[in-house]
Amino acid sequence: MKVLFIHQNFPGQFKHVALHLAQLPGVEVLAIGRDTAPGLPGVQLLRYKPQRAAGAGTHPYVRLLEGAVLHGQQVLRLLLELKAKGYQPDVIVAHPGWGETLYAKEVFADTKLIHFCEYYYHSHGADANFDPEFPSSIDGAASIRTRNALHLLNLENCDLGITPTYWQHSLHPKAYREKIKVIHEGVDTGVLQPDAQATLSLPNGAVLRAGMPIVTYVARNLEPYRGFHSFMRALPQLLKQHLTCQVVIVGGDDVSYGSKPQDAPNWRSKLLQENSVDLSRVHFLGKVPYETYKKVLQVSAAHVYLTYPFVLSWSLLEAMASGCLIVGSDTAPLHEVLRASENALLVDFFDSAKLAETLVAALENPELHADKRVQAQLAAAGYGLDAGLKGYLELLHL
Repeated sequence: MKVLFIHQNFPGQFKHVALHLAQLPGVEVLAIGRDTAPGLPGVQLLRYKPQRAAGAGTHPYVRLLEGAVLHGQQVLRLLLELKAKGYQPDVIVAHPGWGETLYAKEVFADTKLIHFCEYYYHSHGADANFDPEFPSSIDGAASIRTRNALHLLNLENCDLGITPTYWQHSLHPKAYREKIKVIHEGVDTGVLQPDAQATLSLPNGAVLRAGMPIVTYVARNLEPYRGFHSFMRALPQLLKQHLTCQVVIVGGDDVSYGSKPQDAPNWRSKLLQENSVDLSRVHFLGKVPYETYKKVLQVSAAHVYLTYPFVLSWSLLEAMASGCLIVGSDTAPLHEVLRASENALLVDFFDSAKLAETLVAALENPELHADKRVQAQLAAAGYGLDAGLKGYLELLHL
């Protein structure tokens, strides 16, 4: 069987399934990704680069679509070259969000095309207009509606779709939901375990240990989509009410979703200006190696995960697998994996005072929440690699 993966940032969500397939006898794996894709040892990667960016004069509503066409054209050229050399994949598994597979069926019409359907946008009822601090304009709503033209083309083009959670599934148009299967790609719960002896060395030379009152927060980038503003606004009260706690924050200063603040270089500096905190107790680690990240989760006494109604982060499942006490936002994506008072503590996304109060109580009475940690770890096991691989292999008939 020949399996072709296409992902702008390959391997992306396909890392574990691509590695697994590459090791199976009788399975040939090939991948296509952008020139900036990290790639995956053991999997041949063909790289492409759009010949140009979307034009500055293109209407803003359709600039993303023009970019998708440019991505799709370059991948089309690669596919034509492969076909001319006699290559014929049995299945294409792709993340179509940047337009790469717009023209895949023009080359391999009979090849099964499986799309990773990550997110279908809505102008109301999901991430847009969720946060009153950042209201969406009518212009923004119109742009979102136009943006979905690409996703509708992708839904129409594919034979099957995969989406990681039932909530993400529910966002897609009813006409296409039947062809989309809910399969989470899985996180490596086998390497994410609690460690009562874990230690974390900080840049200032201090060493934090499991069992200490340590609050942790992790995001790819520190930004409102992941509740960074709500978290930062809780810190002055937390630090005042719990005099010995330490706070460890992991994440970069770029923007993954939304936009940068207009009056500061990044959200970290803006929210530090607005919230006075003791930087001898609040530690910004930036982006860290995976082994350091694991230790952050293992020393955590309370792990904060806040999010808009948007894609559920791997980091939440990894924190659960590490036995963290989760203090999360009471928002739709979390309801699929967290149950209030059973395996987590949930608070209103916008209520920073309540978040601080909940964290103080959790730090002062850790024994009250020991079972929540265990239950969170058990819930995370259902999102392990074995479950993810099983779902993908069944879809591929392997």
